[in-house]
Amino acid sequence: MIFRAGALLLLLYALGFALFGVTLGEPAGAEKTDSVVVLTGGPGRIERGVEVMREGAAKRMLVAGADPSVTRADLRRRLGAKSASVLRCCVELGSESVDTRSNAEEAGRWLERRGYRSLRLITSDWHMRRAEYEFRRHLSSRYTVVPDGVRTKPRLTTLFGEYNKYLLRRLAVLLDM
Repeated sequence: MIFRAGALLLLLYALGFALFGVTLGEPAGAEKTDSVVVLTGGPGRIERGVEVMREGAAKRMLVAGADPSVTRADLRRRLGAKSASVLRCCVELGSESVDTRSNAEEAGRWLERRGYRSLRLITSDWHMRRAEYEFRRHLSSRYTVVPDGVRTKPRLTTLFGEYNKYLLRRLAVLLDM
């Protein structure tokens, strides 16, 4: 009986992982939001945020979890001259957060200060499920969250690690930890 229960749990875990791997976060459409929140930590995220801002799909952008030593000038050098006007007027660097949960908390305070009610959440496709979970959990129904996953080619180990983080976070919330 214990063997069967263990086998069933292992099968559910494997099927969940397979589903997780084939349903990564997708890029969002042209939907407008009040703001953009970009989570640091992966290639293409800030570039996608700036692209959304240049298209006029949001008013301001928060780069959550930025290293305190990073400046707008650093971003301008990285992104080039065509992004200078967006960086100058509309981008804020947030350095209060250190993980996905604190990204959501930092963004919530920023949204509240600005009076915004909707955000486009930009992160890597493999990170989107957990990030969206944390943001929806922290921000509740007060805010509209539009997920915008940056396409990547994640390694199997990256997917495996992220799947486990996602499951453990859901379990921790379920157990009120």
